[in-house]
Amino acid sequence: MTIKELKNQNLLLFEAVSGSHAYGLQHKDSDVDLRGVFVMPKTQFYGLAQTEQVSDERNDEVYYELKKFIDMLVKNKPNFLEILGTPADCIRYKHPLFSKIKLEDFLSKQAKHTFAGYAISQIKKARGLKKKIVNPMTEQRKSVLEFCYVQQGQGSIPLLQFLAKNNFRYENCGLVNVAHMKGVFAIFHNPTLNYQGIIKSEKSNDICLSSIPKKEQPIGVMYFNKDGYSVYCKEHTQYWEWVNQRNQARYQSTMKHGKNYDAKNMMHTFRLLHMAEEIARTGTFQVRRTDDKDFLWKVRTGEFQYDDLVKIAEAKILAINEVFEKCSLPEVANAEKANELLLEIRDEFYKL
Repeated sequence: MTIKELKNQNLLLFEAVSGSHAYGLQHKDSDVDLRGVFVMPKTQFYGLAQTEQVSDERNDEVYYELKKFIDMLVKNKPNFLEILGTPADCIRYKHPLFSKIKLEDFLSKQAKHTFAGYAISQIKKARGLKKKIVNPMTEQRKSVLEFCYVQQGQGSIPLLQFLAKNNFRYENCGLVNVAHMKGVFAIFHNPTLNYQGIIKSEKSNDICLSSIPKKEQPIGVMYFNKDGYSVYCKEHTQYWEWVNQRNQARYQSTMKHGKNYDAKNMMHTFRLLHMAEEIARTGTFQVRRTDDKDFLWKVRTGEFQYDDLVKIAEAKILAINEVFEKCSLPEVANAEKANELLLEIRDEFYKL
């Protein structure tokens, strides 16, 4: 099923502009996102083929089937609750039956976890982004040899330094395990013997061992930091996946303000925290931001240091925990009542 088919078959219950335009936080280059709710055709609903969601290729336009929509409302998922709070000037279509779905029938103390919990995850995401920006990685991955060290005196030196100092080639070296010492190897060097080398090639992901004649004497003891190498490889892969997939416009914006964090991401983090507190204090929330708009724009334009924002967020989270403890919201939404509402709307829609 496509978006065009939804509209041609008059299956829509609701359609509205969402995202930054709904929040009142858009700028001249902001995309126009659409979110909506639809009802499956009666024949499909009673058949094998079920459709929970329909979207375009970029997910700029996303429409949820009524059952999924109600289910996510019961779970207090922010993106779904926000649809119910859409400002009037963003609504493009609203079926009379959609008015039966009321925000106050779904809000519960779960919002503390769905709104504030998601915001906390975004702070961690921003911290990860900052780490990537501040600590760029070369496209060429480091060699295993760069994670090896040779014992010298009461300390150690990098293996590559040891080899250069002695004019040795890693291809002419052989390694054997040192018993009872994980990651520790005796090094042997003899260009005339067919040793396996410390690694098989520059692209190797591990060291290799050799068969050493008993008469040969080790030239040193080497330690391979295998755990450190594994962590590095994981971070290297994640870094270059991020480089290849990142939104270039947002990245350039991040670099422009020079604070080394995703300002748009942090703005929405604080928006969610503020909305969570509103829910606990008032039993509802405003999608269109007004009282905190100036603050959110300052976050968006990089007027704060990242560490300062984290401190503000941590204080806000403590306040949210306290106010949710005292609020009169139910622990969870009434799932039985929600189910009755779902059946009622679907039944009436199919009779039209």
